[in-house]
Amino acid sequence: MAAKIEARTPGHRDRAIDGLRALALLAVPLGHWLLGGLTLGDDGAIRNASPLSTFGFFAPASWVLQMLGIFFLVGGYASVLSYRRRTSTTAQWLRQRIARLGRPVLGVTAVWAVLIPVLHAVGVPLTTLRTGSTLVIQPLWFVGVYTVVTALTPFCIRAARRLGAWAAAPLLLSVAIVDVLRYGPYADAMPSWLSMLNILPGWLFAYQLGVSWGEGRISKRHARGLLVGGAALFALLLALFHYPASMVGVPGEARTNSHPPSLLVLALAMAQSGAAILLRDRISRLLARPALWAPVVVINLSAMTILCWHQTAMLAAAVPASFAGAVPGLTTAPDTLGWVLARITWLPLFAVLLVVIGRYARAFESPWRTGGTASARRALAGLLAAGFAVFALGLA
Repeated sequence: MAAKIEARTPGHRDRAIDGLRALALLAVPLGHWLLGGLTLGDDGAIRNASPLSTFGFFAPASWVLQMLGIFFLVGGYASVLSYRRRTSTTAQWLRQRIARLGRPVLGVTAVWAVLIPVLHAVGVPLTTLRTGSTLVIQPLWFVGVYTVVTALTPFCIRAARRLGAWAAAPLLLSVAIVDVLRYGPYADAMPSWLSMLNILPGWLFAYQLGVSWGEGRISKRHARGLLVGGAALFALLLALFHYPASMVGVPGEARTNSHPPSLLVLALAMAQSGAAILLRDRISRLLARPALWAPVVVINLSAMTILCWHQTAMLAAAVPASFAGAVPGLTTAPDTLGWVLARITWLPLFAVLLVVIGRYARAFESPWRTGGTASARRALAGLLAAGFAVFALGLA
């Protein structure tokens, strides 16, 4: 299989970009599986919990597993290449890319809309179903944000051509200003919605770096500046400005870094982006080996399937286990080192379940058929997805 994949790979394929994307993709399920726990209540239902609530010293693990900066970086780089190769109008190019993102999301939410009444009918508690729905919908915010930044690609390209490596600087400044307002001396006087202003510039930052990189405007000297400057800013924010150490939300904490992104997220993205750009040639040489290149291709071909279905894979193990009672690492509170060790032993099962689910779920990544029947099916899927969203968000 590796030999066949190698033979079918075009000579111009940028293997380093695909390798970085695969690495960022795998960090998503691994992070959620390791840093997301479930506890079994007296009512037989499972609820969300986090080992970070007990083990604050695990926070550095989130610095490694939070690789959305890399994902947006390579997304911006790849979008530039795709935009150059387009044979249609900009509007058509955007529609095609947005459809590729939307089909898998529509698929997973429609399937879950059907599963919820079926599982409830066979005895799964409603609280468990709400917990599962929250976990499933949780990663999908990324798709909405990524869709918006993708739509801004033409403007990002213009900014890169005009400002070069500095095109992302105004986005960094914007997030810094909002953080000063919401965390500074006048924080009590600021409206609660102020933090939402960080959503677009916060996630567009690394994407713009990727666009500038794709335009050839970021050199290795710039990359070293990103690495050193990002690491220094990260350390400064932690040591002097008391930003939360975890890159993911921790139950009970008043502040969170990722939702919406804080300046600490951008500092990490700077350091990660600089390191990625500096390591590009080395990664390319490493992935010239067919045995290493083949899994990268498989992961990239299943990107949206991994993103949309990895929480379902974990739930496929945890929900049946909840009927057996307290199962270490699955339904017990994540507050002991024993839980950590037990959860690590469950990771291979989660991975196998994801592969099995993905075998069928990858069909949602294929282009939609045309015709009257296909249109009716899409409308039904959209209706089911809307119903699931209402349930998952607690609106019904």
